[in-house]
Amino acid sequence: FLVHCRALIFPLLIRAGKPTPFFTFVLALLFCVYNGYLQGRSLSNYAIYPSGWLKDPCFITGIIGWLIGMAINIHSDHILRNLRKPGETGYKIPRGGMFEYVSGANFFGEIVEWFGFALACCTIESLSFALCTLFILGSRAKQHHQWYLEKFEDYPKNRKIVIPFVY
Repeated sequence: FLVHCRALIFPLLIRAGKPTPFFTFVLALLFCVYNGYLQGRSLSNYAIYPSGWLKDPCFITGIIGWLIGMAINIHSDHILRNLRKPGETGYKIPRGGMFEYVSGANFFGEIVEWFGFALACCTIESLSFALCTLFILGSRAKQHHQWYLEKFEDYPKNRKIVIPFVY
């Protein structure tokens, strides 16, 4: 859970852009602190795993899903950070990687990541976090998708919102 450091590293890598409203920052901070506490407490105090859990297909599949999701997330963030060259202004259509399939490729990666985490942990708390991630980022991806369609006449019409080939 702690290895996922997007919240710490991504802000340091992006170029200056629009400032985040303070209220949004506070809500995000509170969510992250509460979720971190909930996940940590669940895993350290309540989750009970059999001795062979690390070899269980559920755990292995979950870890693989988490790693794939993280790789998609990092790659998609890299594409977004490099859309404009230094000094350039204006908006561009993201291309490459999962952006060929969905408008919210970074969101898709994060959703896959946290469902993988939930599968590896097999706790109600990790599943609730994965579902929250799906609903929150799914709605953000829908807003981004609609914005892209309105802003760019040549935006790929076959791109889905956040789940390749589905939504």
